[in-house]
Amino acid sequence: MITTGALAGVAAVALGMALTPGPNMLYLVSRSITQGRASGLTSLGGVALGFLIYLTAANLGLSVVFAVVPGLYLAVKLAGAGYLGWLAWQALRPGGVSVFARRELPAESRRRLFTMGLMTCLLNPKIALMYVSLIPQFVDPEAGHVMVQGFVLGSVQVVVGVAVNGSCVLAAGAIAVFLGRRPGWLRAQRYVMGSVLGGLAVHLALDNSRPAAAR
Repeated sequence: MITTGALAGVAAVALGMALTPGPNMLYLVSRSITQGRASGLTSLGGVALGFLIYLTAANLGLSVVFAVVPGLYLAVKLAGAGYLGWLAWQALRPGGVSVFARRELPAESRRRLFTMGLMTCLLNPKIALMYVSLIPQFVDPEAGHVMVQGFVLGSVQVVVGVAVNGSCVLAAGAIAVFLGRRPGWLRAQRYVMGSVLGGLAVHLALDNSRPAAAR
């Protein structure tokens, strides 16, 4: 049986990752501000499907592949660190734009919004690393079937991730208006976001841990 501690641990990790601005949040907030909440929620549906695809792939042995081929895991990790570093630079560079700043995006169909949300999630290094490296650390072989535990714990991440991103979608417009009237706050939010992303990039690049293999 999965312990309360394992569930709480995954929920805490998922919450911390979801609250750290990344590709999913950047896209969802931008889409919600420019095309409305309904479009943001449609995009969120694609992101949620991406979560489920990663959840299924990880439990069917993706973590084993990374454990057997450490060079591939290193390549994915460094690519993720580079992408996070690029996002940090986009926020911190002179003339950088906050995630909550209004910007022009072309209106898209519901189908394309869903697809773009899905692809944004599938190409998100934070989500990939969470499923293949972090969540398996909470799986206990003595607590029952490993795959069942993986799906249950992964489902906790999906619920937390969708809830946090959904809240950002619903509040994006109001937050954008609030920050838009306060340039100093908007600039501070950009610097905080860039610093957090930069710190994550450095930590990820220097981390020597190996992926947890399915047990």
